[in-house]
Amino acid sequence: MSEHFADRLDIEQLSTEYERDGVVRIRRLFSAEEVEELRGRIDQYTSRVATLPRGDYVLEADGQTVRNTWRMQQHDSFFADLGTQPRFTRFLDPLVRGAAVLQGVETFRKPARVGSPVPYHQDNAYFCQTPPDMLTLWIAIDAATLENGPVYYVRGSHSGGLRPHASSGVAGNSMGIVDAPDVALAEQFCGTLEPGDALVHHCETIHHSAANESAQSRCGLLLVYRGSHTETDPDLHRAYTSANA
Repeated sequence: MSEHFADRLDIEQLSTEYERDGVVRIRRLFSAEEVEELRGRIDQYTSRVATLPRGDYVLEADGQTVRNTWRMQQHDSFFADLGTQPRFTRFLDPLVRGAAVLQGVETFRKPARVGSPVPYHQDNAYFCQTPPDMLTLWIAIDAATLENGPVYYVRGSHSGGLRPHASSGVAGNSMGIVDAPDVALAEQFCGTLEPGDALVHHCETIHHSAANESAQSRCGLLLVYRGSHTETDPDLHRAYTSANA
């Protein structure tokens, strides 16, 4: 069996940073060859997006460019198999305080010139899990630079609980925090990445990103996991349903 970088991660150090900040960056999680395979698979998937259920993809405001694809593991066995590989669950299990269960495979894109912004939010406003032992492994397919809309995270915000959210009016990110945190951008964790790098963030870490006005697209492949012990909170789910009605 070939060795992957994930097999050599310092899990204790990773866990320490994750628990402190609610987000951690992993350099070179995927090799250049693996990134190119992922890119090809994503391109193939995107080429048939019109055949998917309408709720499983989102277009940008131009009505043509794909912004998000959701539930990819339900439509393509490659992505289902990718998300259940032990090389990931090995270091994610401690972060979700149990057995990491794949909940979703998604793409978040910021196409060149038309990539739309993402409002301040916490993922658990969408996931509605209790306890909030859930996270996202955000894999860079393209470089995420200061110019093309990297994700910014408010360090430590996962420890403050879930804030009130309301409808944002943004397709693909339909909920946003009612009162955005008063933390200067320069003090936030900036998720700049090279292809093959990854971020892991807690489902209640506050994050956001700007529009992409550059000529360089930014695509991220997201693997979403929850601890096997979590359950859907009915009150949170009602709030989510109401905001998306």
